[in-house]
Amino acid sequence: MTKHHLAIAAVAVSLALAGPAIAQTSDVTIGITTSTTGPAAALGIPERNALEFVPKEIGGVPLKIIVLDDGGDPTTATTNARRFVTESKADIILGSAVTPTSIAVSNVANEVGIPHFALSPLPITPERAKWSVAMPQPVPIVGKVMYDHMKSKGIKTIGYIGYSDSYGDLWFNDVKNQTGPMDMKVVAEERFARPDTSVTGQVLKLIAANPDAILIGASGTAAALPQTELREKGYKGLIYQTHGAASMDFIRIAGKAAEGVLMASGPVMYPEGQADTALTKKPGMALNSAYEAKYGPNSRSQFAGHSYDAFEVLKRVIPTALKTAKPGTPEFREAIRQALLTEREIAASQGVYNFTEKDRYGLDERSRILLTVKDGKYVLAQ
Repeated sequence: MTKHHLAIAAVAVSLALAGPAIAQTSDVTIGITTSTTGPAAALGIPERNALEFVPKEIGGVPLKIIVLDDGGDPTTATTNARRFVTESKADIILGSAVTPTSIAVSNVANEVGIPHFALSPLPITPERAKWSVAMPQPVPIVGKVMYDHMKSKGIKTIGYIGYSDSYGDLWFNDVKNQTGPMDMKVVAEERFARPDTSVTGQVLKLIAANPDAILIGASGTAAALPQTELREKGYKGLIYQTHGAASMDFIRIAGKAAEGVLMASGPVMYPEGQADTALTKKPGMALNSAYEAKYGPNSRSQFAGHSYDAFEVLKRVIPTALKTAKPGTPEFREAIRQALLTEREIAASQGVYNFTEKDRYGLDERSRILLTVKDGKYVLAQ
């Protein structure tokens, strides 16, 4: 082979090795899978709606946002995540609306190496810790505000009813782990499936155990089912709801049975009650003003806050990543991951984020409040 031919061959090899760099794009592609149909639609629809109020470009680079429905099904969520990777060449994935589907998306994201923002709480195992972060408040932090309130009210025994899935498991394990050292005891546990239309049997067993308070580990409008049946069957004790139920739809569905409920929530549900110095007040007010202007008074939703806040985080990390890599490349994905670890005090509607390698939620006590329902409206609990 002549020197001329060797030079041509060297150029060909160089171009082949540079393949991933050639794949770079002029925009940042974000794939979002959420549940706009099915049992979790009450969560997924607000998450999708909030996308109308997020930026169209960040750091001078346009955002290409692709939204797919997974119907709350982990298999479909897995398929959607793989489509984002193989067909859309996404730089970032968001989703999904419920814990089982978020776990499915996280598994794909960590398999292929792509930043993933979960829109529901999920267990961050070592296998999911590198590429996944979660936007909702971690269960132990938001749970503590309820358990402290229980302690202040002299609660000694607790009944639990929650979903018969990983979300229900998260809450049952947390209430056991945190209330035991606080001299409280879980004396009854019941479960139900998300599509169930009756929990009468479970409620009667809970009432028979006669707990001082009951914690409901459910989300969306389905959380109103045990709430309503407990009151209809005559339970007089305190009822606590997790932050997964924090929406105006809960009050609409539960009606009079919602009165007096104690509900853990992110601050986005009541930013008006925050001090002006609270970093969560401005983004919370901005989201609620835009959301209620389009979808009507009292339409605000904690779930809208999760997807909205993902973009508040991206507003900080994308410009940092762009300094070292171009969208559409593995290097850009890694730069996003690194920026999540270096950007601090990222203010959003649901909390102030400080992600680390070990803390993939990145939130502290600024991310939760305790509400009650009075005269059909949420107010701060006493």
